[in-house]
Amino acid sequence: MKITSLLSAAALAIGFAATPATAKECPRGTLDDRYCDWNGDLVADTPADPDDWLDPNTLVFAYTPVEDPAVYKAVWSEFLDHMAEITGKKVVFFPVQSNAAQIEAMRSGRLHISGFNTGSNPLAVNCAGFEPFTIMASEEGGFGYEMEIITYPGSGIEKVEDIKGKQLAFTSPTSNSGFKAPSAILKADYGMVPEKDFEAVYSGKHDNSILGVANKDYPAASIANSVLRRMLSRDVVKKDQIKSIYKSQTFPTTGFGTVYNLHPVLKAQVRHAFFSFDWEGTKLKEEFEKSNEGQFLDMNYKDFWAVIRKIDAANEIKYSCN
Repeated sequence: MKITSLLSAAALAIGFAATPATAKECPRGTLDDRYCDWNGDLVADTPADPDDWLDPNTLVFAYTPVEDPAVYKAVWSEFLDHMAEITGKKVVFFPVQSNAAQIEAMRSGRLHISGFNTGSNPLAVNCAGFEPFTIMASEEGGFGYEMEIITYPGSGIEKVEDIKGKQLAFTSPTSNSGFKAPSAILKADYGMVPEKDFEAVYSGKHDNSILGVANKDYPAASIANSVLRRMLSRDVVKKDQIKSIYKSQTFPTTGFGTVYNLHPVLKAQVRHAFFSFDWEGTKLKEEFEKSNEGQFLDMNYKDFWAVIRKIDAANEIKYSCN
């Protein structure tokens, strides 16, 4: 009860920072017309009218669709039990199959807490009212991953330029390492664009791209190396099946947060659940220590996703919510 009272006070302190509730015209930058951004942090403000707050009996959580959802339902189970204890709500895992489905679920109010992958964070923020506040980091505080372009030994591809005239597998248009970053880099640094210099195909997910290269279905693919490390550690693929020919700068990882109009008390409780979770001995640690992650790090979208927004701008990507 004491924790709930403290969280309630904290929620009230942060929940009403933003303003005029019924203004038809308000600052919103690139946000969809349904949202306001009075405080300039680039994410949708919590509605001022309590009638607009979501206070569901069951909280729905989703993790970005990078691998088999059944695997991650088990991985997140202890964390969701912890969140249920903190919030006093039932918390369920929602297995999403695509970034588009995940964004639509939050936009429609059916998804309350989520981890969106690096590239889809801007779209989720602008179109679904996503309010990210944490990412996974190492126990020392380091975070991030790199985009790598991979091939298989004997493919005839030794360097990026060798992809010309061949096929390159992307994951989906909303993925940073699976599409946005490699598209910008290939165009800016190598003068290569899809359909003119190489054939672009879409695998749907990073694990599909990695398996596709390992099994020689794709001659090359752009992937997040954090996913590759976890797959190698589980022996899903072998090291000698994969050859890297390009590695990017470090990007932020999956951003976790809530939908903008979740009840302020629930928002504060969800934050507390993330930052008070004890990783030791859990399935979450067992899985994510494979990519050197062991804690949730406080962050903000405006600063941490600046490089991703620059990549989107270079690709002339607009956050269309239709």
